Amino acid sequence: MEITWYGHACFRLTERGLATVVTDPFDSKEIGFEPLKLKADILTVSQDTPGHNHISAVKGDPYTITGPGEFEIGGVFITGVQTNGHSKKETDPRNTLYVFDYNNITVAHLGNINRVPAQAEIEALGNVKIALAPVGGSFPLEKLTEVISLLEPNIVIPMMYETPASKTKVQPLKDFLKSMGIDKEPEVLPSYQIKSGSSLPEETKVVVLDYQRN
Repeated sequence: MEITWYGHACFRLTERGLATVVTDPFDSKEIGFEPLKLKADILTVSQDTPGHNHISAVKGDPYTITGPGEFEIGGVFITGVQTNGHSKKETDPRNTLYVFDYNNITVAHLGNINRVPAQAEIEALGNVKIALAPVGGSFPLEKLTEVISLLEPNIVIPMMYETPASKTKVQPLKDFLKSMGIDKEPEVLPSYQIKSGSSLPEETKVVVLDYQRN
């Protein structure tokens, strides 16, 4: 399968013969980056805010998921688990964490997570191989690294951090890398391709993607 980042929390997940997923389409006027020109079979929204819910930016009449539940669409199994939003206020938008299962290659999109899930919730997510993690938002990095250590993914792909195209105030990537004990400049890839689950590293590795321009 292939994972491509389009900026902020928007990714496209593709695998031959299976449904294409696009996550968290953003409003470029609010968030920055180039306007999205994507097609999808499945569209997920983690939070009802302009950085995550610009549904009209995605073409192809996708099956749209905006909250928790279990789904099977086009050979892809999806589990959505609700977490809280930016704070504990009931008026704040809720956040949904999604796990996508592509033939046992599981990708967790954490959305704008703002709390450490309980052990029972972590276990319910199953064996997460790849985590798409919001590293530049309001969630403290020590809490985010705790979530990562609980999930024990093979791969962590950062999202929602400062780039030249960002309009929102978010932290730089280097702060997250430092929290993960990485002190050298990472290789930046145009996309991440996985041939099989056995090809993934045993130890958790951070993979940095360049946001794609349309």
